[in-house]
Amino acid sequence: MRGIVAYGVYLPYWRLERKAIAEALGTTAGAGTRAVASYDEDTTSLGVEAGRAALRGMRVTPQALYFATANPPYQDKTNATAIHAALDLPTSAFAADMAGSVRSMVGAMRAARDNRAPALAVLSDVRTGLPGGGDEREGGDGAAAYLFADDGTDARVLAEPLAAASATAEFLDRWRLPGEQASHQWEERFGEHAYVPLGQAVLADALKQAGIDAAALAHLVVAGPHGRAVKRVAAAAGAKKEAIGDDFSGSVGNTGTAHAGIMFADALDRAQPDDLIAVVSLSDGADASIWRATGAKRPAGVAGMLAGGGRVSYPTFLAWRGFLEREPPRRPDPQPPEAPPSLRSEAWKFAFTGSRCQACGTRHLPPQRVCVKCHAVDKMTPERLADVPATIATFTVDRLAYSPSPPMVVAVLDFEGGGRFQSEMTDVDPKSVKIGDRVAMTFRRIITAGGVHNYFWKARPLGGSAR
Repeated sequence: MRGIVAYGVYLPYWRLERKAIAEALGTTAGAGTRAVASYDEDTTSLGVEAGRAALRGMRVTPQALYFATANPPYQDKTNATAIHAALDLPTSAFAADMAGSVRSMVGAMRAARDNRAPALAVLSDVRTGLPGGGDEREGGDGAAAYLFADDGTDARVLAEPLAAASATAEFLDRWRLPGEQASHQWEERFGEHAYVPLGQAVLADALKQAGIDAAALAHLVVAGPHGRAVKRVAAAAGAKKEAIGDDFSGSVGNTGTAHAGIMFADALDRAQPDDLIAVVSLSDGADASIWRATGAKRPAGVAGMLAGGGRVSYPTFLAWRGFLEREPPRRPDPQPPEAPPSLRSEAWKFAFTGSRCQACGTRHLPPQRVCVKCHAVDKMTPERLADVPATIATFTVDRLAYSPSPPMVVAVLDFEGGGRFQSEMTDVDPKSVKIGDRVAMTFRRIITAGGVHNYFWKARPLGGSAR
């Protein structure tokens, strides 16, 4: 039996209160919050964190990775390769993008499901709309990842697929031209008219294939960028009222490509043995799938991530999204990364792999050829440290260094098992940092300079911001 053997969700630390939008613009923005990717996060870095959560503690190594997003950091370059490198997957593992639309989520999940080898589907999105618009207000940022493999001794299937159905139609509901920051949307009633019959048809088809009716569903997930159509399809499905869970619109917002995956993960977290789960996605058509929970448990803890941590002000949010340009410190602009050294140091730069001396056991960050303690030459063993916690030995708050979100907090970290490294911190209140604080490493986009994204690792506090 092949199915989902692991899954993970990542929601950013920051939240924007919708009332802050209303106060700044003098408009009605609704209640609750939306999840906000930090200035140093994009869909690739969010995808890495979701993938890390899914693979943590697993003995199964993906042999294929499919990355779905409607907002890829790069065009004309595969973004999945950065996720592949950060997860330290073998060179033989295939990696490809399924990008450009919310429906790419369905493609990634089906490709991973139908692959003969273990395969990982990573679903990620950063939703940006014009200031004061619906996408800004109702959108959200987040990622989910699903590992598919055969049931066996190395992994137990958590959910098995029972049926799937699709309906494709060409109509202009939502679109964005290359280079544009925000999407366009046709009048709401048109999208509702197009989506509702498609969603109802695919759900009925999938239920028929599975040999059940909607009343048998323990959980019904309906997701898509068109909120009115989503609500109508869910309400008319015929499922029990308690089967329709929270859509997270009041706490996270609609995370686009990732949203069905995040809601599905929450359903799996709460599922009991033999529970039936339907997942319906409305985007450029409609897709439905039916799953049976097996009773094996490995919850992602979605409920614990919903509240987020810090609150971001509306002007800061606009600056992070590129709608408000702040004057940088009068310092030289950051230098763009260069391709040859990045390739040579891929294991360090992307996978955060240090080295340990075979002669004396000293750990080195970054990796070295010569041991700093016993001076042995080329006696090193690679050692990945991305999941090793650390403690702050000392730190500084730098208000002059270049940063899109000053001040910059830089800490000297002591890792469990040895090794010291100086690292920038993120998702942190500069006033609350203390020597002795525990931190974890997180994959981030350090800068973008010269049209090149420079990815590396930062430290974040263990606690409210940890996932």
